[in-house]
Amino acid sequence: MTGAFLVAMAMQSPVPDTIHPLAARVEIRRTDYGVPHILADDLEAMGFGLGYVQSEDYSASIAVGMIASRGTLARHLGAEELDADFVAREVHARAVATFHRLDPRTRAVYGGFAEGVNHYIRLHPEEYPAWVTPDFTGIDALARDVQTWSRRDAARFVARFDTPEAGNARDAGRAPAHPGTHAGPPVRPPSGESFILDGSNAWAFHGTRTESGHTILLRNPHLRWDGDHDLLERPSGLTYYEAHVRVPGVIDFYGDFRIGTAFGIIGGFNAHLGWATTNNYPTLSQVYRLDIHPALANHAVLDGRPLPLTRRDVTVDHLAADGTTALETRTSWTTPHGPVIHRTGEHVYLLKDPRDGEFRRGEQFLRMMMTRNLDEWLAVMRMRAHPTSNFTYADRAGNIVHYYNARLPLLPHPVTGDTAAVAATSADIWSELVPWETLPLYVNPPGGYVQQANDPPDYTNLNVPLDRDTVPPNLPERRLRLRSQLSLELAAGAGDGLTLEDVIALKHSPRVPMAERVVDELLAAARAAEGPELADAAAVLEAWDRRAAADSRGAVLFERWAARYFAEVADSLRWREPWDPANPVATPMGLGDAAAAVEALRGAVASLGDDGIALDARWGDIHRVIRGDVDAPVSGCPPTLGCFRVLLFEPAGDGRRAANRGDSWVLLVEFGDVPKAHTVLAYGQTARAGTVHHADQAAMFARGELKRVAWTEDEIREATIRRYRPGEEVGRGG
Repeated sequence: MTGAFLVAMAMQSPVPDTIHPLAARVEIRRTDYGVPHILADDLEAMGFGLGYVQSEDYSASIAVGMIASRGTLARHLGAEELDADFVAREVHARAVATFHRLDPRTRAVYGGFAEGVNHYIRLHPEEYPAWVTPDFTGIDALARDVQTWSRRDAARFVARFDTPEAGNARDAGRAPAHPGTHAGPPVRPPSGESFILDGSNAWAFHGTRTESGHTILLRNPHLRWDGDHDLLERPSGLTYYEAHVRVPGVIDFYGDFRIGTAFGIIGGFNAHLGWATTNNYPTLSQVYRLDIHPALANHAVLDGRPLPLTRRDVTVDHLAADGTTALETRTSWTTPHGPVIHRTGEHVYLLKDPRDGEFRRGEQFLRMMMTRNLDEWLAVMRMRAHPTSNFTYADRAGNIVHYYNARLPLLPHPVTGDTAAVAATSADIWSELVPWETLPLYVNPPGGYVQQANDPPDYTNLNVPLDRDTVPPNLPERRLRLRSQLSLELAAGAGDGLTLEDVIALKHSPRVPMAERVVDELLAAARAAEGPELADAAAVLEAWDRRAAADSRGAVLFERWAARYFAEVADSLRWREPWDPANPVATPMGLGDAAAAVEALRGAVASLGDDGIALDARWGDIHRVIRGDVDAPVSGCPPTLGCFRVLLFEPAGDGRRAANRGDSWVLLVEFGDVPKAHTVLAYGQTARAGTVHHADQAAMFARGELKRVAWTEDEIREATIRRYRPGEEVGRGG
């Protein structure tokens, strides 16, 4: 039988009269490791299946996230959710106002996702608190993707009003030394807005570099491992859910969907093309300083006329400590140009953010998932509804691309950095985005590769460094950190004839670039100093292979040394030769402060001794993947040391450390006539501890291995371990 005939038979299997109408239009096939392949009649049913399987794997946390998107979580969990609820109320109101403006396909997916969550709640009420009710709508799902102005940017700017460094800066538009009169309660970022800069790696290789002649794409995001969060916690929206969604003749896409969302930020592939995202950290918001009107209260001056400041009072109910319902009202002020984030006796400070109110991110990603060639994909990218991210792309036609995506404002004034721009007229305030064509775009550059490791796009490919005269001036300043330098060395220097397996091996490189730059000088400094402990440490470091491989001896000592040295020595003094744009991949180099380096080594030796850890302990004896029954050594290190295989760790007892951040979902795909792909999801497909798919990829991840993706109908049928409609298992196996 053909694969198409098998699919048709599956979808025509008998459906009980009691099954949900949307469930009757979708079938789930769970393959090895619990990956869901969602086969649906239409996009609404596809969304329904996605909402249902996420609820299967993450239970109440999906519904809690939906409640959070309404801004009503504090009424159930207490005052600690108030900050997030105040923001969510504003965002949800925007979702209500804009849902009808989405194209019908996107509305269908959002609506189906919400109903899939509802369906699971109705069938499994015992998993939920009494306050979770199955009444979610597509608007609630959309609210997870609606963007707002950055409270983080506002808080960072306002904080300068309370620092001595801000003194004497008033005329330049910086925050003055005294706080003056605030616009309301201090601006705080919502509890879900992280101050930690996460990252990712991405490569694309042209067919001229590969054995098969086909392009190869790597997607390698580095975020926290929230896959093991409590089933009643709100999902952060920052971690990944692996899935395959199919609507015959409409969409066939395999990738990562953000946990608790219908879309979120998506990377993956279809039969024709794929892409990876990496964080690019542009500065999008801009603060403006206006004069206070001398005669009218709550007015500024713009264009020589009074500009009213509009007051908004929002009241949010929350669960009080005594179990009763309490109310909190917060006042804010806004203008047609953006919210008021601070006031002094003389000035009003506004923040204008190009993200504010953008609601089409899910629509953009859905369109991207259905594109068939580079021209179509670039046309969708022009929406710029997703405000940031580098996009690394490859396709079956042989193209590789890197695009620096950002909703950068077209500033009518010089870049102000951490200061406010002075606005006397409306023309002083930006009103449109920089032209799409001015953002960096590399298509099939010489050398046959593009790479990204979270630095600006100047050195995406060393053969064509970015000409800064051709890009907007508010692009982040150029830099090239050690991880990016290793990324370039691995991608550019790997030679030709690469296989998919070769690229997998390259991706798991355990090299420590920082060590390659400083260990020889550290050894010389240690040997010139006195102390038996230094001699012992020098012997270990000399024998070390400069890698953070599981069996490497010396990396544990070096990591302890680096943490001390870089904490104690100022940025400008750490390196003998600082990073130089004229020599971007060979600098920084050497020790800037040999005496401090020696003292840091003494401290590292003492610290390891206090913890009962040998100087020559193997990296993997200390650094582990610990999940379920898995407790395995792992290679990889923090990005500060320059590792391309990025892992961060938390204490796990007995001096050991458990991986909890960094490499999480890894995808390698080769675009032949039929895509050939491998993935691994470090924390598994489900957060349900004790179940088979909670930790069944952990040991594989620790070994640096990936699983083969089931893509074709025959592959899916062969790998299927459970087959059912949402809410009813209809069979097992293929």
